[in-house]
Amino acid sequence: MEPGPSLPAEPVPAQPEVPRQVPAPPPGSRPTDDAAGKGGADAGPPFVIPNIPLIRSRAAGEQRATFFELFFDLVYVFAVTQLSHYLLADLSWPGAARATFMLVVIYWAWNYTTWMANWFDPRTVTVRLVLVFVMMASLLMSIAVPDAFGGRGLLFAASYVALQVVRNVFVVVVCPTGAFRRNFGQILAWSLLTAPPWVMGALVDGNARWGLWGVALLVDLAAPLVLYWLPGLGSTPTSQWQVEGNHFAERFQLFVIIALGESIVLAGATASESRLTATVAVALGVAFLLSTALWWLYFGQVSEVVARRIGLSAPAEAGKLGRDVYTYLHLPVIAGIVLAAVGLELVIAHPEEPIGLSGALVAFGGPALFLAGLATCCARVGRRHAWWPVGVAVALLAAVPLLTALDRLAAMGILTAVLVTSAAVEQSRGDSAADGQSRLP
Repeated sequence: MEPGPSLPAEPVPAQPEVPRQVPAPPPGSRPTDDAAGKGGADAGPPFVIPNIPLIRSRAAGEQRATFFELFFDLVYVFAVTQLSHYLLADLSWPGAARATFMLVVIYWAWNYTTWMANWFDPRTVTVRLVLVFVMMASLLMSIAVPDAFGGRGLLFAASYVALQVVRNVFVVVVCPTGAFRRNFGQILAWSLLTAPPWVMGALVDGNARWGLWGVALLVDLAAPLVLYWLPGLGSTPTSQWQVEGNHFAERFQLFVIIALGESIVLAGATASESRLTATVAVALGVAFLLSTALWWLYFGQVSEVVARRIGLSAPAEAGKLGRDVYTYLHLPVIAGIVLAAVGLELVIAHPEEPIGLSGALVAFGGPALFLAGLATCCARVGRRHAWWPVGVAVALLAAVPLLTALDRLAAMGILTAVLVTSAAVEQSRGDSAADGQSRLP
């Protein structure tokens, strides 16, 4: 075909720079209600990422965790170790309450940073420097864990406040005016609201510290549930919480690996410090099987199904699911693994002693909490037959009073058999791909 006559070129007017829109959903995913203009009442404006160099590029496909994010997690490996050693040193109800409180605070700091890094690229120098600051503050907070309710209370509280406030200030400063910046402005306001009770609580002792810190933590935990509501501004629309599903799920899966790694490290370290008798060797083998069963229960199919369900949701619903499943419902999963690690240490250190009530509560309560968290995560994304692990968890707790006279190794052997069987049942379901593609409720 011969070319036709050419027309005189007309100048093309310069187009104003516009914010980057979220890329189209991956092939095979359902069109979202928001894309069709049918968002819910709280859907808000379409999600828009600011067009600044610090933002992750999503044009190349799914995001993966960067090496710097893996480096960042090393601080939290130390934090989880500090918590498990703290509980081992004070295996009592008050000690358990303090350890639980600090676990929630540490997890909350990591969780907020993960949300921020879902959008901001850790490969850029500026973002990396902010994360370095958060790492240092997290390290100081972890160092304070053994005496956080004593002489190092101010170090613990001030480190937590600093990392929360500085991270949110950074986002507000670098982002242009818009819905994205407004969201982080309201998050920053809530962080500043809780700063005084955190610091004031560190300056008092006993019940006064518990009271002030308890109020501060409750406000922190409630903020996402009320969508960071502020007088005159209202709530932040959940359409602005959209996450990159693969990256977001991977980050929380890595935190589960951190907790599971602690169970392996604690078991191995305890065995290396003991006389490696045949009984200790058997106890180490049982501990390894139990940790493997916990891994299999989470990573066999559950983690994939949950991530896929969130990825197939409409933007506003995906934000809610990400908040509920990862921000809140992964807490019992992590806490259960940490408790299980403490129980394993007790068994390996003294396998032939009676397990007693406190030992049985830790050893069986940890996996029960883990199973309950797993079930609620699956139920929240509408997985079929999600609640069966709760029945196993109830049975484990009901068995605690019956097992106090058994030696620790025998009791842990029973627990391991139950968890291995549960992992086999979970694996036999075979619904990973089908369940992830099924119609969302």
